[in-house]
Amino acid sequence: MMLTPSQCRAARALIAWSQSDLCDAAKVGRATLANFEAEKSTPYERTLRDIRAALEDAGVIFIEQNGNGPGVRLRDRKE
Repeated sequence: MMLTPSQCRAARALIAWSQSDLCDAAKVGRATLANFEAEKSTPYERTLRDIRAALEDAGVIFIEQNGNGPGVRLRDRKE
């Protein structure tokens, strides 16, 4: 599943991360993330995988397109 800019922004909001927090966790450049979230550019797939992995490690679950569009939610802390 591809990560969308809106999912990325929503995921950061769920875990109260700044763009800098995510850049540090995913080891990606600030401009790369800012341009992606602003829908100005699409990073390499490897970079998107790194961003998604960092968010998942922080407790985000990505929800695929299900008729209402893709989304995000937090993993149950008991898992």
